[in-house]
Amino acid sequence: MRLGMHTYSLYHHGVAEDWAGFQLPRPRQMDIWQLMDYMLELGLEGLHLDDKAFDSMDEAHFNKVRDYARERDLYLEYNFALPSKKYDSSGQHDIEEGIGIARAIGADVAKIGMNLSRPRPVAASKFHPAVMQQLEGVVNKLKHAASRAEKSGVKLAVENHIDAFSEEVIWILDQINHPFVGACLDTVNGLHVTENPITAVENLAPRAFTNHFRDNKIIIKPYGFKLTGAAVGEGDLDMRQAYVLIQKNPAVNRINIELDLQCPLDNMQETLRIEREALQKSVRYCKEVLEIT
Repeated sequence: MRLGMHTYSLYHHGVAEDWAGFQLPRPRQMDIWQLMDYMLELGLEGLHLDDKAFDSMDEAHFNKVRDYARERDLYLEYNFALPSKKYDSSGQHDIEEGIGIARAIGADVAKIGMNLSRPRPVAASKFHPAVMQQLEGVVNKLKHAASRAEKSGVKLAVENHIDAFSEEVIWILDQINHPFVGACLDTVNGLHVTENPITAVENLAPRAFTNHFRDNKIIIKPYGFKLTGAAVGEGDLDMRQAYVLIQKNPAVNRINIELDLQCPLDNMQETLRIEREALQKSVRYCKEVLEIT
């Protein structure tokens, strides 16, 4: 099993997409070359990255990124979402365009976020008619793109993002039934749609091409609770069991650490320290406790 990282782990360094209407109040702190060198320094073997990590969005730059990664034996995976006005516009592409970028950087997996809109209550919206209409649209797009993905050597991985139940992702995969269309499993995201996260892992691990290996803390508050990021192994999710389930799939040979940390916005140096320290702790946990080598 190879150990890599989702660039969102270093979001405050400016190398990952902005999310949920938020934008960093500071300039980018690391370029793509420094990012890849830092991965080597940490003993990591790959990157799951989106548009924000690139210095530019042209073919020549993509090819340089591909060559730089190959020379250092780093795998690359590309992360994008389908166009939508609901979420932030960064990292959104038609599937064919996403495949093209993935191929240009030498990535063999492209993760797709669906950007679904769900009715309330979310807990009762699994396979809701309004959701099914959107899922059918995703199926049609993937069916048209599957042959191009296969020709390009890029597997398409549909994520259980904050907008999808794991069973809905499986329904999509069953409709397409193509060897180059599978899942991207996020170990936390089930919570966002009131799904047991381990149930989501159990459902998606056998169909997954890749993953976001993420832990979160559940903090009790007077108004309910707060779900917040944590170093892998320091949160409240069963990361041991998640890894056991993921590694049962012989087609998966990578674990991508992802962090989503709450950091102070008025102290850049402290924020950068927090992110790097949490990433280092996550790497140690994965290597020493889970024995990912």
